[in-house]
Amino acid sequence: MKTTPRPDTAAPSRSRIAVASLAGTAIEFYDFYIYGTAAALVLNTAFFPEMDRMAGTLASFSTFAVAFVSRPLGSAVSGHWGDRIGRKSMLVVSLLVMGLSTVLIGLLPGYAAIGVAAPALLVLLRFAQGIGLGGEWGGAALLATEHAPPGKRGLYAMFPQLGPSVGFVVANGLFLVLGEVLSEEQFDGWGWRLPFVASLLLVVVGLYVRLKISETPVFQAAMDERRIARVPFAGLMRHQWRRVLLGAGAMTVAYTLFYTATTYCLSYGTGTLEIPRTTMLGLTMVGVVFMAAGTVASSMVSDRLGRRRTLLAGCGLAIAWGLVMFPLMETRSVVLVGVALAGALGLMGLVFGPMGAYLPELFRTEYRYSGASVAYSLGGVLGGAVPPLVATGMQAGGLGATAVGAYVSAMALLSLLCLLALPETGDRTL
Repeated sequence: MKTTPRPDTAAPSRSRIAVASLAGTAIEFYDFYIYGTAAALVLNTAFFPEMDRMAGTLASFSTFAVAFVSRPLGSAVSGHWGDRIGRKSMLVVSLLVMGLSTVLIGLLPGYAAIGVAAPALLVLLRFAQGIGLGGEWGGAALLATEHAPPGKRGLYAMFPQLGPSVGFVVANGLFLVLGEVLSEEQFDGWGWRLPFVASLLLVVVGLYVRLKISETPVFQAAMDERRIARVPFAGLMRHQWRRVLLGAGAMTVAYTLFYTATTYCLSYGTGTLEIPRTTMLGLTMVGVVFMAAGTVASSMVSDRLGRRRTLLAGCGLAIAWGLVMFPLMETRSVVLVGVALAGALGLMGLVFGPMGAYLPELFRTEYRYSGASVAYSLGGVLGGAVPPLVATGMQAGGLGATAVGAYVSAMALLSLLCLLALPETGDRTL
């Protein structure tokens, strides 16, 4: 039966959808990235001072990985309620969980003040960060795609996909400024905490924007027609579990490229290659500009050429780039290190952009939030949590940076194979 749109759910403008989906993901990824930057630069000494530098770095990256483990749990919980009561409500909840956890990390005393309780509480708050981010991306992607007119889902889904670029530039920009205006002792003592505490202001802004947006018309239609699953996750696992796993595999390359180029390379560049901290942060920020450009280009192209074809091309290029990335890094040339990072992050944008539309399109409305979120987060376990640990372990084991590059190529090949097993979705209706 055809339903009449409700007055309070009239279609918002593209600009309002863009701001609502971009603002939330930018804030949430800002929160996530300041932790990754702090893990590479200072958390090893603040929370694991009893360990030597390499062991402390591994411990710091392990706490970084905790959030990727909790993200699938956050995705499942947020997906369940997002498919039951609506996209908008869970977007507000996820923003609050992520933001408050981040502020508390900034206020957490270090090991010198409270001993072993400090790293234990750090792990707990990092776990909560993962819960919040696990529910954020899927809701933001659905907010954009389920509002989009036919033939423009890639364009609309571009906005939440730009959130990581914006969040990263703001996060690293703050660390870059603090590194310039504070002494090393001041930065290590308290300066690193300021970006975490500043998240409180960003959360207030994000909540204001999120509360102004209406529920998506696709979900509202499902509500009106009583097409809401009682247990969405159970239906997802019963009918589309294969797409969850393949979608996660397809996402792996984006995570691997990003966290290798940012979190690991920041530690590798400053610690092993002895490139100044501010130089590495600046080069990474330039690389993220390429990531944003790749995101925009591939999102728009995917509306014309198809999601799958665009993603396959990006994976093929990533396989090749993994083999040349670290030889460029090892030259210690600022220009060539910049090229290595810009290439990796630009390719990350190419494969990340279409995913904003592709993953939601893979799943039915009844469990689209659950399916897209869980696939996205599971991809992060393999592609986000593992690379910094594997790369640091390879370095400690004497395998060299070339082995890290080969690992990046292997993850890109995995994503390519998963995409070959998935269908094209650009022409399907939601």
